Amino acid sequence: MRSELHSFFWLQRLLTVVAGASLLIPVAPAQQQQQQQQQQQSPPQSAPPKVNPQQSPPPPPPNNAQAGKNTIRAYTDLVQIDTTVTDKDGKPIKGLKRENFEVYEDDKTQKVDAVDYFDVEAIETAKKDESTPTVVSLQQANNPETLRPIVREHRMMILYFDMSSLQPEDLIRATDAAKKFVHEQMSPADLVGIVSFGSTLRVNVDFTNDRDDLLKAIASLIPGKDSQLAGLASASAAAGDDSVTEDNGAAFTADDTEFNIFNTDLKLAAVESLCNMLGSIPGKKAVLQFTGGITQTGEENRSQLQASTNAANRNNVSLYSVDARGLLAETPGGDASTGMATGTSSFSGAAVFQQVQSRQESRDTLATLAEDTGGKAFFDQGDFGKIFREVEDENTGYYLLNYYSTNVKRDGRYRRVRVKLVNVPGGHVKFREGYYAPKDWGIYSTEDREKQLDDAMASTTPLVELPIALQTAEFRMPNGQVFVPISAKLASSALQWAEKRGSREAQFDFLAEVTDSTSKRVASSLRDTMTVRLDTERFQQVQQQAMVYQGGFLLSPGKYHLKFLARENASGRVGTFEQDLLLPPPTPNRLSLSTVMLSNQIVQVQKTAEVQRKALGVDARMKDSPLELNGERIVPNVTGVFTGQQTLYVFFQAYLPANSDPANLRAGLVFFQGGKQSNTTAMVEPTEVNAKTRTASFRISIPLDKLPLGSYTVQAVAIVAGSTQAAFGRSYFAVRKPPAAPAAAPSGPSGSEQ
Repeated sequence: MRSELHSFFWLQRLLTVVAGASLLIPVAPAQQQQQQQQQQQSPPQSAPPKVNPQQSPPPPPPNNAQAGKNTIRAYTDLVQIDTTVTDKDGKPIKGLKRENFEVYEDDKTQKVDAVDYFDVEAIETAKKDESTPTVVSLQQANNPETLRPIVREHRMMILYFDMSSLQPEDLIRATDAAKKFVHEQMSPADLVGIVSFGSTLRVNVDFTNDRDDLLKAIASLIPGKDSQLAGLASASAAAGDDSVTEDNGAAFTADDTEFNIFNTDLKLAAVESLCNMLGSIPGKKAVLQFTGGITQTGEENRSQLQASTNAANRNNVSLYSVDARGLLAETPGGDASTGMATGTSSFSGAAVFQQVQSRQESRDTLATLAEDTGGKAFFDQGDFGKIFREVEDENTGYYLLNYYSTNVKRDGRYRRVRVKLVNVPGGHVKFREGYYAPKDWGIYSTEDREKQLDDAMASTTPLVELPIALQTAEFRMPNGQVFVPISAKLASSALQWAEKRGSREAQFDFLAEVTDSTSKRVASSLRDTMTVRLDTERFQQVQQQAMVYQGGFLLSPGKYHLKFLARENASGRVGTFEQDLLLPPPTPNRLSLSTVMLSNQIVQVQKTAEVQRKALGVDARMKDSPLELNGERIVPNVTGVFTGQQTLYVFFQAYLPANSDPANLRAGLVFFQGGKQSNTTAMVEPTEVNAKTRTASFRISIPLDKLPLGSYTVQAVAIVAGSTQAAFGRSYFAVRKPPAAPAAAPSGPSGSEQ
């Protein structure tokens, strides 16, 4: 079901995707060897690995020079468990040492390395402080050591309002309780933050003890369009149950199963983001989540539920789920906002049973979140004030136990933790009962892999585990749109080939998303999975050469932001690349040029069994790609580095105004080095002219052994003889010394899949 959801989701966003995606092998050997030399001179930095649940990050993977050799890996996983110890009267017991604790992980004894006590009672019982309010930012990068003295004696609480699930009356009930808490129950030791989630996660106010700021933030939470989502999040009947259909007068109703799954994942993803946001703040954090329930959809949200729980445990966050619907008497069959059930369900009792079951199912995920993060779920509560008092009591003082897990398996399984008191008569202990172990890429499920891609696309931090270089260009289309080809190069050192039945295989996922810079909406998306299979002879030819992925978009003129992602599926390494796109509208009655594209490789446009492509969604194929000319395709030189042994191909298009004669159009190249003109070419006729679209294509080739080594600017100059029409375009490249012993070029053109 989740894979169907992702297909559905991408299909909805796949507005104007050009499906001319291909994976080309190889890039010219001399160019690849030059690129390898550059990488050796300035090796790419490794992306910070994901921090495992409450643990130190694993060591980086071995470099490619060591790939294929037997390696010994040692992992030391630091686990932190926040633990509350109280006496028989519920008061915290202070002054305990590590000798007073025994920790068991899956019933195996763990050595307690350190114990740290966070005391809230000291300030809570002190005289009220009227000095400058304390503020701790949730959104800015925090230094944990700087914050530790501040949070050590404060109770950190987040009031989290899920606006997408709260009906207006539920939201009013929740905000009234929050205002009462701030007015009457909040103590000097409390630092409270307000966070809300509608369509996006929003920090309304940072951690603070300023009551005025908190009350203003709570008052700003009013029912709006976000609350309309609450009416859509009804749980469907479980398999085997009586189906209950609401009579709403519509001839056809859409199946909202996909929406429910996506909506549930979105709510859980917001919880995960909030927990990660709190990660840089030391100590225990309590999140009171006011919600109208999370739709129960079976196993489809298991991966996201685990990720949210994992984020909470990793960042010492306890979730207290509060069903804001409170203690209410259900109207049989639903209130006036619900249509009458059809069929016999209203007479057999199935409608009422389904109504009760739906409410209970919407609480299952909340209960799981609370239980697995050391918190508590509150259902059917008429007085929310009791909830605040209970959360305060549980977070008055706690110990942070540190130990290094003896279990070195990275299997992603849930590890149950148990804490036992030693020589503490009458002591009662409450602790976080477990965490999810880190997981190696090789045992990722399909859901895990999909989530990794989703997280990488949503991340604001660039990922460089997989080094990639990317280039875009702009070509005008007759309908006023702009074709933006993207070319991504993967270095040979980044590829991992699996040996299968006498052949070598590598698989890659490519994702790209273009966002409108003004509306922040996704304008276009693409996703391709490429599988490359090579026989032994072919593999020997290309194993040390780079691959180039080619795809593209059709966009209207405007300002955009492009994010491109590539994942090598043997190791799970991910690389991302981002850049802004400015696509100006065409200038009427003026000659203009496309991007001046540079290449040293021309390939035949043909299919090959070596490369197989699988795309999600319906493809919008271009009949004629600007990069294809006379049955050949130009492969852009992404890095802009050439050697003297290569031929430089310069490709661009000219767009003629209506009053110009294509027969009079000529173009040439001017080369500049160090700001001075060094070489020029003759003015030549177009290679091809489309009289209908008034588009002229030029492809000019220059042997690079005629140019001295160094960096160059190449300027394309196009003129219409006998008129004042002229246009210019520029590009940049460098000519380097050829390698001492160049590798033999592989026979035949590189494979591609169109």
